[in-house]
Amino acid sequence: MDNQPIQSIREILERNEQIAITVGKNPNIDEMGAALALYLSLSANNKKVTIASPTDPIVELSNLVGINKVKSSLATDGGDLVVSFPYKEGEIEKVSYTLEDGYLNIVVKAGEMGLSFSEKDVKYKRDGGGSTPVLFIVGTPRLSNLGSLFNPQTLKNTTVVNIDNKPENQGFGDVVYVSPTFSSVSEQIANIINSLNLPLDQDVAQNLMSGISFATDNFQKPTTSSLAFEMAGILMKKGALRADLNKPKSYISQTSKSFSKDFTSQLDDDDFFGLNSFTEPPIASPQNQQRQNQFQNRQNKNFPKPLQNPQFPKQQSGGQPQQPQQAHRFQGSNTSNQQFPPKNQNKQEDTPPDWLAPKIYKGSTSIE
Repeated sequence: MDNQPIQSIREILERNEQIAITVGKNPNIDEMGAALALYLSLSANNKKVTIASPTDPIVELSNLVGINKVKSSLATDGGDLVVSFPYKEGEIEKVSYTLEDGYLNIVVKAGEMGLSFSEKDVKYKRDGGGSTPVLFIVGTPRLSNLGSLFNPQTLKNTTVVNIDNKPENQGFGDVVYVSPTFSSVSEQIANIINSLNLPLDQDVAQNLMSGISFATDNFQKPTTSSLAFEMAGILMKKGALRADLNKPKSYISQTSKSFSKDFTSQLDDDDFFGLNSFTEPPIASPQNQQRQNQFQNRQNKNFPKPLQNPQFPKQQSGGQPQQPQQAHRFQGSNTSNQQFPPKNQNKQEDTPPDWLAPKIYKGSTSIE
């Protein structure tokens, strides 16, 4: 890694006390997190720092520490405030000021013709507000992305430091710290702060960690660099927490549970038996036969009254249980021609002595 840009930044910071930092239009968490981390670190190093963005911060940036410090211009304390309004000969007699309750009131005394302008015509601007000795431009590939923050006249004597990882960066500035091998701008700023021994507290570390996590998709992208992991370890030692930017898995789990609960609450016991019959092998019993008949009747939109479950007969004194009436349908050689006894028949057949013995198929049905 080329350390020359970092060494140049060290020399610039040693020579200057007034620093300005800016991002491009619509910055993301990585770009704004890196810029704010640099702002907080330099401010803790007793530098006079200003941070600005050409567009208002969006909601997803609200968790970054110091987001309320972002301004819409690069005006500094050294600039003059200029008040402007339209002027015509004879309209103004004199201009004076008064002090009242800590406020300076500029008084424009009207002439004989009166004032032709109103309050809405009065304009204010900071003259020389963008004239800063050092300007860090973070995560911005083109100067045009700075919008109104870029003024060639006010920045002609400014040392510009360009920090970015985008391959389309135009390479502008006096110090260029740009390479697409970096997976995030935040890891670049973290490397600068760590290499120059600048203040790195928990707030600075958390902004940088949020930026790296966003740019690398929580370190899951294949383009995540080794420097990102190295800086993440340093930031975590300073108290930074890894940001979970993905949708929580518990949300999907709760949705599935809610659907399952709503679905199963509409089923009765017979519906559950019907569902189980698809996953478990059938058992020879009168209950299964009746449930199957019920299921078929429901498919035909015929809803009979619930059938009474037949009672199993008690065991005989010999110790062998009597089998249900329909159990013999598994023994015949040709079940399609098997005749079943009527339902009102009370007499039950005796259980064959070889009921539990393995059966050998002895039927005469030929298989084509």
